[in-house]
Amino acid sequence: MSNIEHQADQTRFVLEEDGYEAQVIYEMRGDVLHLTHTLVPGAIGGRGIAAKLVQAAMDYAKSNDMKVSPDCSYAEAWIRKNPSYQDLVA
Repeated sequence: MSNIEHQADQTRFVLEEDGYEAQVIYEMRGDVLHLTHTLVPGAIGGRGIAAKLVQAAMDYAKSNDMKVSPDCSYAEAWIRKNPSYQDLVA
């Protein structure tokens, strides 16, 4: 699986796999990183790519002393399944 790239200028985390691009899109509001969309093309779905992208965003927020608002349903569900990240929720 390809590496995740943080494209801060486009406010997203991206992973390319088999010629497709999956991404987590975010907005910064103050020191809160709002995860707004998780997009994984169906052709590469079911491989845990969305989970890897959300974790990358959460790890980025943690390492930069930010809080996170899981505004998309996938990110919200991921945080529920990964309680060690609960302290980052705004």
